[in-house]
Amino acid sequence: MLFFTQCFGAVLDLIHLRFQHYKAKRVFSAAGQLVCVVNPTHSLKYAPTRCAAAQTSAEQGVLSPCHHHEAVHDPQLVPCTCPLFSCPWEGHLEVVVSHLRQTHHINILQGAEIVFLATDMHLPAPTDWIIMHSCLGHQFLLVLRKQEKYEGHPQFFATMMLIGTPTQADNFTYRLELNRNQRRLKWEATPRSVLECVDSVISDGDCLVLNTSLAQLFSDNGSLAIGIAITTSKVHNAEVEM
Repeated sequence: MLFFTQCFGAVLDLIHLRFQHYKAKRVFSAAGQLVCVVNPTHSLKYAPTRCAAAQTSAEQGVLSPCHHHEAVHDPQLVPCTCPLFSCPWEGHLEVVVSHLRQTHHINILQGAEIVFLATDMHLPAPTDWIIMHSCLGHQFLLVLRKQEKYEGHPQFFATMMLIGTPTQADNFTYRLELNRNQRRLKWEATPRSVLECVDSVISDGDCLVLNTSLAQLFSDNGSLAIGIAITTSKVHNAEVEM
């Protein structure tokens, strides 16, 4: 009975996933966009992250492990860029993508324009939805996070990080767009480098920010579809249009 129950549950999950993918394809196929269904992952790290720990130590006047690490080890090594876990891995930028795919099983989708379909938006914070986006000869990391910036008031934060240097990131512009029920919301900005901390980007609010009521306006049965487009650009601006 236990074996049957587990198998039956897995079949139901597969049917649900295929149904979500079918709905997304039906909505966005006319635009010729690729659709990736992204399931939520509860973060296992929301004990203080290395970035948060470094900031706290600096405020207390204590030399942080990150600063000590940079003084001793190869400065070209970067920590794991996956915001889901306190992963101790570090390596060069050239192998970050393989680490994310092999260790954290993050999917990668190719194409200049794709649709990021995040499921189960009703789950409690903190929750993350993550995918890699490959286009224009580079790889980008899209992070959507549900987090309580203020107690009792969860918000959704979406940002795009280039798996590259800040100088390389300045050459691109990314656009996140929500479009449903005759409403449109667009965020356009220069991506940040993964050498910067995702947590810092979210804390600064330099990303698309949605409160719960606004997210519900654009969601469909608990799923939120975000259109993603990346172009090459030297213009550094950020704007929200509605």
